Amino acid sequence: MTIAIAMWSGPRNISTTMMRSFSARADCAVSDEPFYGCFLKDTGADHPMADEVIADMDCDWQSVAAALRGPAPGDAPVWYQKHMPHHMEGPVSIRDFPGHVHAFLIREPERVIASYGVKRGEARFEDLGYARLLEYFEWARGAGLDPAVVDTTSLLADPARGLAKLCERLGIGWDPAMLHWQSGVHPGDGIWASHWYDKVAASTGFGPPAGSLPELDGDAARLADQCRPYYEAMKAFAL
Repeated sequence: MTIAIAMWSGPRNISTTMMRSFSARADCAVSDEPFYGCFLKDTGADHPMADEVIADMDCDWQSVAAALRGPAPGDAPVWYQKHMPHHMEGPVSIRDFPGHVHAFLIREPERVIASYGVKRGEARFEDLGYARLLEYFEWARGAGLDPAVVDTTSLLADPARGLAKLCERLGIGWDPAMLHWQSGVHPGDGIWASHWYDKVAASTGFGPPAGSLPELDGDAARLADQCRPYYEAMKAFAL
C-alpha cells in the first residue's frame, strides 16, 4: 500500500528542494503542484508562463483530486505530492485527502518575502499562503491526522537529522539518499521549472544553513509583520 504524502507549503519555502530530496529515494514518486493549472485557469492570475501551464496540465479540480487519491505513479510505495494551499481556490481542499499523510513546510516571512521579490517582485499577503497554511494545519490537527511541521531554517542547519525526524513522523524509513540528487531539471518538475527552479536545478543537495534574516523596510516589512503570527502559530509545533 502506498503512503501518499501531501506536503503543503507557501512559495519560496524550499518546497522544490524537498521534492528533490524525496525523489532521490528509490521508492518514491513525486508530483509537482498538481493543482497549479486549475488555479491559473479559474482565477486568471497573472503568473509567469500561465498559458503554458494551463495547456500542459489537467485543469479539472475533481479529476486532479481523483488522480491524487488513486494509484501512485508506477505503484511507488511512497508518493510525495507538493501542494500550495493558496492555489486551492476551487471546490477541492485538504479535506478531500483524509487518507493522506499531511505535512507542512514553514519559513520566516522575511526570508520568503525577500526570495519572492527576486523572482516575481512585490508580494501581497494572499500570494504567500500563510493564512490558508495555518487553516489547513488546524484542520488536520482537529481531524486527528497528527500533521508534521518542518521549519526550513532548522532543517537546513542539519538536514540529515531533520529529514530522519520527518520520515519517522510520516511513517517511512529514513534513507540517506535523500541528502543528494542529480543536478538539472528533473522529469517530475512542472513546466514552470525554467522560470522558478534555476537554483534548485543547479543544486545536488541542500544548501548551507540560513544566515541572518534579511532586513526589510516599507511595505515589505509591514507584510512580514502581517504574516509572522501565522508562522509563529505553526512553529510551535515544528519537529
